[in-house]
Amino acid sequence: MTLSIPHHICDAMLAVSRRAAPLEACGVLGGREGQVTVFHELTNADASGEHYNMLPKEQFDAIKDMRGKGARMLAIWHSHPATPARMSEEDLRLAYTPDVVYLIVSLADPDQPDLRGYVMQDGTPVPVDIAVHAADTEQSDPSTESTAT
Repeated sequence: MTLSIPHHICDAMLAVSRRAAPLEACGVLGGREGQVTVFHELTNADASGEHYNMLPKEQFDAIKDMRGKGARMLAIWHSHPATPARMSEEDLRLAYTPDVVYLIVSLADPDQPDLRGYVMQDGTPVPVDIAVHAADTEQSDPSTESTAT
């Protein structure tokens, strides 16, 4: 499995993650058939540098927006301000949404941010290939736009 993400959406996740540091940032990505077209930044209600908790109303609004754009949730993303882009014990404990990629933006090395994705299979995180690309008509639908909640 490969998750294809336009550069501008990766840039948005990175900007939000840097702005939130030393707290974790979080959100969701939507699209179709592994192609991300929609970005949502959500509030980390826990305001923590070690875990995140999304507000249910914001999650509902993001899903509603994605459906209105003909998209579905493809990924749940969050940042690790000071640790590697691997699923922590907390991440594993809370990874109960089926059929989504769990993306982690690591700022452990601020000069070399790291983006990694995982899907859960029988309680085990399995790495997913991430393809970052320029947004063009072949890779993404130009009628959709990134949105921040």
